[in-house]
Amino acid sequence: MYNFDEIINRKNTNSLKYDGAVSRGMPQDILPLWVADMDFKAPQEILAALQEATNHGIFGYSEPSSNYFKVLSDWTSHRYNWQPEKEWHLNSPGIVFALVTAINAFTVPGDAVMIQQPVYYPFKTSVVSNHRKLVDNALVLDELSGKYKIDFVDFEQKIKAHNVKIFLLCNPHNPVGRVWTQEELTRMGEICLKYNVVVVSDEIHADFVYDGYTHRVFTSVSDSFLNNSIVCLSPSKTFNLAGLQFSDVFIANKVLRESFKKAYDKSGYSQLNTFGIVAAEAAYRYGAPWLDALIAYLAQNVTLIEDFLRTHIPKIQCVLPEATYLAWLDCRALKLSQKELDTLIVNKANLWLSSGTIFGEQGKGFQRLNFACPRPTLQEALKQLKRIF
Repeated sequence: MYNFDEIINRKNTNSLKYDGAVSRGMPQDILPLWVADMDFKAPQEILAALQEATNHGIFGYSEPSSNYFKVLSDWTSHRYNWQPEKEWHLNSPGIVFALVTAINAFTVPGDAVMIQQPVYYPFKTSVVSNHRKLVDNALVLDELSGKYKIDFVDFEQKIKAHNVKIFLLCNPHNPVGRVWTQEELTRMGEICLKYNVVVVSDEIHADFVYDGYTHRVFTSVSDSFLNNSIVCLSPSKTFNLAGLQFSDVFIANKVLRESFKKAYDKSGYSQLNTFGIVAAEAAYRYGAPWLDALIAYLAQNVTLIEDFLRTHIPKIQCVLPEATYLAWLDCRALKLSQKELDTLIVNKANLWLSSGTIFGEQGKGFQRLNFACPRPTLQEALKQLKRIF
């Protein structure tokens, strides 16, 4: 029904992923599996809705339709067993924009904001570039289970020692692929409640959860978390719509919500991207069958990566992703410096991956590989990796 094996030429389309190589010091013909967008067309229903908007021919200031929240809440109810209230709902051009808005709304320069590295690098940038104090509760890789865990003693000690005001939670986690359990979310939430820390939960990868795991929206874990938390969702990763710049923000606490709105207004941003609005409603209304097929396809890509590495490059281990379409590759057994590793992958394998250290010092010896691509592309990438190792 859906042909995810189709290879679509994205070169010369102003694609950051494909056309940004030379400007970033990469070879012109490098195979890019770095930035987190997919090499699949959006579902046909979304394309049809965008075509209808194009045919109308007027692209003035726009707002989500009166039906949008119902479509969105039906999605969250079905996919995450979570039913938000309409009054909690706000929109933003993107989740990173929402993170920065929250930082500016709930802290002042010099205040401490905590993250968990290795983590999506705009978390750190959002904190540091806004002159807040960065506090890192580093995740710990359990060598026995091959899974990352939270050091809860360190979590609480650092919140207390640094008087942390905001905790940026990545749920599911990018790049390590964890789907945090109810117990883990509860422990983090209770500690944050104890010290009056606002939790800003980035749940952009919530739709990419594999069999055996369940995504839990942070505020759904406990009613007590409603008053000190913000949840951020978006169809951008799910349906490959990142360039249309549209996301959803949920803030149950009225005081926090009003503070967020004021900080948002200071940014100078008002109406959202017209096409983003159209695409989001079509995605949540019609996109479920396509997404279910895609997740099954991506799960097979995960199996391909694991089997290939085990057979051909056993010194590289894939940290099993419970969610996301991002493989976190542990290359430490190769005994290379990060610079040596990066150079070999770029110049010898002709692959463009994400160097582990951009996610924090804990990413040293790792690479992040985006496997949301046709299987023939992934197979070629793995063959190119095999040539050097």
